[in-house]
Amino acid sequence: MTPIRSILAATDLSPLARHAVVRAALVAAELGARLSLQHVVNVGALDALRHLIDPGSADLQQKLLDEMRGEVTALAAELAARHGVQPELHLVVGNVLAEIDSHADAIDADLLVMGARGAGFIRELLIGSTTERVLRKTTRSLLVVKQMAHEPYRRVLVPVDFSPRSREALRLAQRVAPQAEYVLLHAFEVPFEGKLRYAGVEENALSSLRVNSRREATAKMNELVAEAGADENRVRRIVVHGEATTQVLEHEQAQDCDLIVIGKRGQGLIGEMLLGSVTNHILTQSSGDVLVADRAGA
Repeated sequence: MTPIRSILAATDLSPLARHAVVRAALVAAELGARLSLQHVVNVGALDALRHLIDPGSADLQQKLLDEMRGEVTALAAELAARHGVQPELHLVVGNVLAEIDSHADAIDADLLVMGARGAGFIRELLIGSTTERVLRKTTRSLLVVKQMAHEPYRRVLVPVDFSPRSREALRLAQRVAPQAEYVLLHAFEVPFEGKLRYAGVEENALSSLRVNSRREATAKMNELVAEAGADENRVRRIVVHGEATTQVLEHEQAQDCDLIVIGKRGQGLIGEMLLGSVTNHILTQSSGDVLVADRAGA
């Protein structure tokens, strides 16, 4: 697996975005990766401010930029003092989405780190937020941070559907949290189970179908672990019957996981396009951080 060498943490300098910056520093320190700290001053908002500035207050814009530069510098100094990571600073005026994408390309970031945005103590990722828009556009893996970071990730939940994206997600989990325990979860439903029951198929026959599905899923999960080169001693396998999204959120709590790693695309129940169903629901409803794997992790 290719190690993570470059991390981009984009922040709007809000208290909630601070969680993401601290997490990025912890990950960078654990992996020995380069960390770039970026703040983009929205050019649209700055243009609006210019229209409000009196001719005699022409230096107001510069004072604002100096204040922001000071905040970014102070934040970087704190990360260096507390986590031993000296981030590179990148303060720029422009379109937020374009600048994040451009800087990620410039440093060839292996991982983007951003804070979740929304009401109810960041429990919702609102449509139209910067994080959601970056997630739609980027071809890089994005770590969406919801909680304050105090230690490296301890237990990582990886929902799998046995598509190539599942293998990439597991490999990415190992790259980002190399010392964690990995909980692999596959939630299955027998195809047309409801219609079969409605058609009068007896419960023991449906039960037999579920047993066969579980057996097949277990075999595929063993293959997945072997293909990903995961340490058997740090992998827990769970195969459950039920709706995927519900099972992921329940097992996040039941297994005390502090990170979920999931792909944008795949097949089957976990394979909805981003913002289609499963991935979006997990992003909005999970308690912990979510790492969305997009680019191949090997």
